[in-house]
Amino acid sequence: MLRRWTLGAVVSERRAEGTPTRRRGAALENAITDAAWEVLVEQGYNGFTYEAIAVRAGTSKPVLYRRWPQREDLLIATLARHWRPLDIPDTGNLRQDALTLLRTVNAERARTMILMRIQLADYFRETGTNFSDLRSRLHPADQTSPFATLVDRAIERGELADVPRPERVVNLPFDLVRHDMLMTMGAVPDKAIVEIVDTVWLPLLGLPPHGGRAGR
Repeated sequence: MLRRWTLGAVVSERRAEGTPTRRRGAALENAITDAAWEVLVEQGYNGFTYEAIAVRAGTSKPVLYRRWPQREDLLIATLARHWRPLDIPDTGNLRQDALTLLRTVNAERARTMILMRIQLADYFRETGTNFSDLRSRLHPADQTSPFATLVDRAIERGELADVPRPERVVNLPFDLVRHDMLMTMGAVPDKAIVEIVDTVWLPLLGLPPHGGRAGR
């Protein structure tokens, strides 16, 4: 009898140890948005339902509704978690900073951007929005763009003249790389990245192709 009780106690203890801890707060929300991301990648926006996400996350639909009353709310939360800010390089040279940043975008964001464009096509049609609108929602309105940061640093170093520059010119390298990604549905060749920086962007900023100081 003692042996049977002891074995039973061990089994009960092991079951208790194997029972998942109830998730709360940030841990629960992270588990849900991770599950939501998997559903979005696999099934697209049409399959991005409360039921599918709840099943994948091992929770219930009311838990999701309490946190995100609208499906779009859950979508934005999911994308925000998986669309992390880029590390902005600081090499001490504007050209090298720009090349490094674009190569990082090319390596880390190409697949995600293409995937989002495809899997969110139904979302864009349903809401009448586009990729640029979505990107604006994912980034705070007062957030400085990565290329604006690079230009500001170059001005501080005396590498660029401190003159007004249109936002479209400042952010042009990223826009061109993104355009090529979406048109070819793939990563951009490194030769094209160098060409964008050297023959398009730097001359627009008043610099020769391989850096140097702009006239004041």
